[in-house]
Amino acid sequence: MSTPAPGAGAPRTLVAGIGNIFLGDDGFGVETVRRLAAGPLPAHVEAVDIGVRGVHLAYQLLDGYDTVVLVDATARGGAPGTLYLIEDATVDAAAQEAVVDGHRMSPDAVLALLGALCAGTGGTPPRRILVVGCEPACLEEGIGLSDPVRDAVPEALRTLRDLVTAPAPDPQPAP
Repeated sequence: MSTPAPGAGAPRTLVAGIGNIFLGDDGFGVETVRRLAAGPLPAHVEAVDIGVRGVHLAYQLLDGYDTVVLVDATARGGAPGTLYLIEDATVDAAAQEAVVDGHRMSPDAVLALLGALCAGTGGTPPRRILVVGCEPACLEEGIGLSDPVRDAVPEALRTLRDLVTAPAPDPQPAP
């Protein structure tokens, strides 16, 4: 199946599952996107398991996506299994001096690398960047999600389906 070129048809959306399945709840993003990809998705939506390949994700984002939704374990101090929708995540070209470890890149590091790549290539980052995160209970070595994180996956799927089927908000007009 070919992907429409940027600007052709509906704006393209990428849903990327991030995490390491060998570190317990860090596999939340991978498991959630695996389930999302198994169901029907709108033609303009691509769901991919990025896992620990953050550098690959940063380069893929140069391919002309309008919206990107990163799905990841996100420790913010809530109860395990708490879901977060972080809107207006930004690409930070100024953070490009960050050390890039291709197998340990958080969403912040991916966005910083994307900023550096866009600045260096003249590329355009996605217009809208969201993070669907889940508070982890355990990030220790081991395969499988903890009960509260596993129980949060169906709600995360509903959130993702709502995000990818709802029309994206119009960009704010310039002042």
